[in-house]
Amino acid sequence: MQAEKAKPTIRKERVIRDPELSRQAHEDNKSFQYDHEAFLGKEDAKTFDQLTPEESRDRLGKIVDRIDGDGDGYITTAELKDWIKRVQKRYVYENVAKVWTDYDLNKDNRISWDEYKQATYGYYLANPEEFQDDKDQFSFKKMLPRDERRFKAADLNGDMAADKEEFTSFLHPEEFDHMKDIVVQETLEDIDKNGDGHVDEDEYIADMFSHEEGGPEPDWVKTEREQFSDFRDLNKDGKMDKDEIRHWIMPQDYDHAQAEARHLVYESDQDKVCLDLFLLFVSIKSFLKYFLCISD
Repeated sequence: MQAEKAKPTIRKERVIRDPELSRQAHEDNKSFQYDHEAFLGKEDAKTFDQLTPEESRDRLGKIVDRIDGDGDGYITTAELKDWIKRVQKRYVYENVAKVWTDYDLNKDNRISWDEYKQATYGYYLANPEEFQDDKDQFSFKKMLPRDERRFKAADLNGDMAADKEEFTSFLHPEEFDHMKDIVVQETLEDIDKNGDGHVDEDEYIADMFSHEEGGPEPDWVKTEREQFSDFRDLNKDGKMDKDEIRHWIMPQDYDHAQAEARHLVYESDQDKVCLDLFLLFVSIKSFLKYFLCISD
């Protein structure tokens, strides 16, 4: 009997957070290992540790060329931040690379909406009679238009054919700023069971906890009810709208990528040019001097 009362419950996590840049401690200008991992990723940082200075310079030179988006020979804070964020979500790009050929049916290095629809829903569309179960019908009818809406949001040039960056944002919208509205909308649709366009306290809790009839609520559920009242329902109307949902699942935490980019720019700028921090340009030579800890 006691074992039944202690039956575990599954708590769903909706909050989206950036992956850590490094497990190393950050200590301003002493944190070379942290900087290496933030800039290269944990696995590549290990590889670089085994290279000679000459090999490192050659490899880093190629990386810097990729960071220098406009090809002007300088790296801006914004370019460096974008690179660090890309390294943060490298696992996302690796995942897309693994499944790319499953969807690129005509091998033109782009995935059209029709290709994705055929690969994902083709059997259902061709054999609807095999999906007579109400639950299956509901799932397919719900997911197909939802996927199409997300695909269109990811398709920045509007040609209904995704390149690898667009397809990555389609499969992993939580990782891309321009997809955040879609993430909020889908979260609302997942939780809003009564269809009123809001999430009330009971819907909020039901998304995290499947309550057994007559059973007690775990302490953490009671805490979440308090969280809803105190921190989720910002305007105190008893429910969350889209803005409140965004505030919940996309908290404005400390931007580690921005901070690390600023740090690297500051440490790399040997000439200490006094410009607005966001407009600071870092010469590639100076950056490599800092990053490899070498001197002329």
